[in-house]
Amino acid sequence: MSAEYLHVGIPITNKKPGMVYNEGGKLWMSNPEDYDFKIEYLKFEEGTPFPEILHRNPHVAYKVSDMEPYLEDADEIIFGPVDNDYGSRMAFIIMDNAIFELLEVK
Repeated sequence: MSAEYLHVGIPITNKKPGMVYNEGGKLWMSNPEDYDFKIEYLKFEEGTPFPEILHRNPHVAYKVSDMEPYLEDADEIIFGPVDNDYGSRMAFIIMDNAIFELLEVK
């Protein structure tokens, strides 16, 4: 198993400049590359498919070559896995009371 750090996702209630809207996810997102610490700010809109726990808690995102071992080790899978618009697959899990995003690039 190998994992590469991508960003920290932080939910917010007010939009920041430069955020873009993700229609499928019904949320506003910042580009993590715009921030020194690779922060992805997220403002969820009504009707978003993402669970409430992500609206209130930060997460740490990792790029993985195969998410299956991480899904098996998770305490809970809270979202996904789902294919996204970028030809990859993502899931959110809880492990050791922390939320992790897994991004499997194909």
